[in-house]
Amino acid sequence: MRLEEKGLIELPPRLRPKNNLKRNTFAQAPLFCNTPLEDTLNQYGDLSLRRVTPGESYLWDYLVHHYHYLERPSLVGEHLRYLAFLNGQGVACLGWASAAFKVEDRDQFIGWDVSTRQKHLCFVANNVRFLILPWIHIKHLASKVLALNLRRLSNDWQTIYGHPLYLAETFVDLSRFQGTCYRASNWLYVGLTKGSAKRGNRYHYHGQPKAIYLYPLHRTFRRKLTDDPG
Repeated sequence: MRLEEKGLIELPPRLRPKNNLKRNTFAQAPLFCNTPLEDTLNQYGDLSLRRVTPGESYLWDYLVHHYHYLERPSLVGEHLRYLAFLNGQGVACLGWASAAFKVEDRDQFIGWDVSTRQKHLCFVANNVRFLILPWIHIKHLASKVLALNLRRLSNDWQTIYGHPLYLAETFVDLSRFQGTCYRASNWLYVGLTKGSAKRGNRYHYHGQPKAIYLYPLHRTFRRKLTDDPG
């Protein structure tokens, strides 16, 4: 398709219409508890996190679609989704997917040139969604959930996709958030995006740079991502 866009080849007509044009509204609400929880974390029982099972897939999609300002992402390729629970009640949703193809400040921080980035990009995951449900108001919950997820993320990726992760990334919209939970979880601020977003195979400038945060998942992550023998 990219070759056709560049005028290098001509593909035959589609056999059927695109199947991703119909927007899913997630109108049917699944069963879940929305009891308001407040105050501090130590007032409640154990905080737990689990990968989304096939039976919980619609629940995750529904919650993120209705309560995250970016709605549900279209996750293709390597990705993982998680639900966090407190006293058996769902309190948060997290989603991870393949890293952004190119981010100048991130690539400079790692020490990537184009060929090295292409070789090692699969070892970086992007935190594409992080949602604390709106009826949950517990101090420090976001950073606790994030830290819990980071401790198991690489091992889960290895189990599902056959390779580990060495670095996590996320992009914080500074017009809405300050990135407090990421800083509290020891993420590293490394710069700003250029204010562009990818739509299809092209980049479009939207004029809203986002803060870039990175979290090393291996103590020698830079060597792992650059083939540096040390």
